[in-house]
Amino acid sequence: MADEENNVSEGATVYVPDLLYTGRRFESGLALVCGPAGDVLAVECAEGAGGRVVRLRGRALLPGMVNAHSHAFQRVIRGRTEFRSGERDSFWTWREAMYAAASALSPEDLYDASRMAFTEMALAGITAVGEFHYLHRTPEGDEYTDPNLLARCVVRAARDVGVRVALLRVAYARAGFRRPPDERQKRFIEPDPARFIANTEALLKDFADEGEHPRAWVGVAPHSVRAVPLEYLKEVCAFAGSRRLPVHMHVAEQPAENAACLEETGRTPVRLLADEGLLGPRFTAVHAVHVTPEEVQALAAARSIVCACPTTERNLGDGVVPADRLLAAGVPVALGTDSHTQVDLLEDARELEYHLRLTRLERNVLAPVADDEGSPVSALAARLFDCATRSGASSIGFRGGELEPGRPADFFTVDLNDPSVAGADSEDLLPAVVFSLSRAAVREVAVGGRLVVEDGRHAAQGETIERFKALRRKLRGA
Repeated sequence: MADEENNVSEGATVYVPDLLYTGRRFESGLALVCGPAGDVLAVECAEGAGGRVVRLRGRALLPGMVNAHSHAFQRVIRGRTEFRSGERDSFWTWREAMYAAASALSPEDLYDASRMAFTEMALAGITAVGEFHYLHRTPEGDEYTDPNLLARCVVRAARDVGVRVALLRVAYARAGFRRPPDERQKRFIEPDPARFIANTEALLKDFADEGEHPRAWVGVAPHSVRAVPLEYLKEVCAFAGSRRLPVHMHVAEQPAENAACLEETGRTPVRLLADEGLLGPRFTAVHAVHVTPEEVQALAAARSIVCACPTTERNLGDGVVPADRLLAAGVPVALGTDSHTQVDLLEDARELEYHLRLTRLERNVLAPVADDEGSPVSALAARLFDCATRSGASSIGFRGGELEPGRPADFFTVDLNDPSVAGADSEDLLPAVVFSLSRAAVREVAVGGRLVVEDGRHAAQGETIERFKALRRKLRGA
């Protein structure tokens, strides 16, 4: 629990936990000194640190996690798709429920759904999110007077919750190769790259003055090779390159996607992107489940990132991300909660490893061979925690993910007396957090050095939940 002491100096706030995670290990006797601009001024000895001192007794403090792939509106269908709808359920049958929800949401509904999703993220220790946003138009498929109205609703929700958001604006042009227009996708479609680029430029202007550590910024997200033909894709990527924007894209999530890309272009999605020069260090391939060893090497050569979403991938029956091959090749792996079946990035981190244990029939698959990532006890956990922090921050074009001077002061705390981690010491606490932590053990969350969650509760939590419950009742009656 946080206790304040009056020792004000130069406007700094000094957080003093029992243990602080720095340099891939926990240490005692350290304080996190946060400046008035919301950045980390120092990680230093707690004794004598100047500023407003906040004692976090019985807590461990860790850098805030980064959720690199989210579809916030899909929070409304949680629990509504877990039944058999035919002889064989798959991603493609699940998609029908998602389309129905997408068609029914008003702008204010989208705000309420997004605020619920972002609140749940904050309560789980997530301080920044990449929102893969593809609801652009009215339910009838017309452009709003403000073509970015729905994007602004999502950003407003993130700001009101207090988390940072990269609004990854999605390019979506068609139902698929040689497929007629799909009425259920009409809210997504911007039919030509000029329109997409103009609307994205307009949104960029909103965030021009956000400063060194922005609360909101813009990236681009060609939805997939099935939704964006090659020439459109090349224009979008060229625009993103000229503005140095992060680029995210669903890649090789489904075997059917690979087959369709082969039929249209004679190449798989990764091979197509590599051949056309569209991969690069600001490119994130979301999912990348069905990739060959050669394609892994292409991603590595381009210094691209992969964002795995293990909870969604197993919920939809997509398959297992080959994180072992990716990490061995030097491809950073970020994590996303995607469809929000649940919001727990640490669960996604442990699933990245556990899914491979099931398929390989061995343990500690992703553990570093050499002890270069911390003690032998915590090396695997440190690697997985990096996926939830550093790699996610890199993916969405953000300097967070670790607590170092000059970086954003974004962090969460863990209750050391929570039953899920009680008894862990400084050496084995990180594995306990990564593999065993209950979400209820997350107690404080700060963004820019200011608490947005205190003692396990968000200030607007009650109102957020009530409005979301009303939205769910409305959608059930639609």
